Amino acid sequence: MLILASASQSRKNLLKNSNFNFIQIPSEFDESLIKEENIQELTLKLSSSKAKYLLKKLQEDLSITSKFSGIDILGCDSIFEYKGEAFGKPSNKKEAFERWKNLSGSYGYLHTGHCLFFCDITENKKAIILRKDIKNVISSKIYFSKLSNEEILEYVETLEPLKCAGGFALEGIGGKYIERIEGCFSNVMGLSLPWLRRKLLSNKI
Repeated sequence: MLILASASQSRKNLLKNSNFNFIQIPSEFDESLIKEENIQELTLKLSSSKAKYLLKKLQEDLSITSKFSGIDILGCDSIFEYKGEAFGKPSNKKEAFERWKNLSGSYGYLHTGHCLFFCDITENKKAIILRKDIKNVISSKIYFSKLSNEEILEYVETLEPLKCAGGFALEGIGGKYIERIEGCFSNVMGLSLPWLRRKLLSNKI
């Protein structure tokens, strides 16, 4: 059984719409504990820490996985990079507006760290054993439309930018402000579906 170690509605929708058989159990890992300047390394450390935290939680409460013979735990974390700077969620409307003035007619990168734990559950259902883990960073280059200040203000007033890493949502209102994407499309929404499919298939061989 695939377990999504994330509270992300976007990742949940991606898996659901792609007909993956999974359950969602948010990881409660404190992201502020990770200090790393390299943006791609940071996504890997965060995604791995989320998966590890959930694995420990499941090992302490085996009732959640008692009906399975094995589980795969997926941890993900996305960070938007613009000119070498990591952009999280804007803290307020002013920051979102200024950010979009910079992004207008420009481009940035969405990096998503993926961590997949393949775990076995013992026959007596008393232990979960980590058998193998796979970690990767998938990066997508995003080109933004040239926007007027009025368009930016209108978008900011929807409050969507305040809820999203980077200050935009491809699957939301912000989708119409993205000209094109180089790389994995679903990665921009927080999870590379082709990567996940390949890794799950490789584990069956």
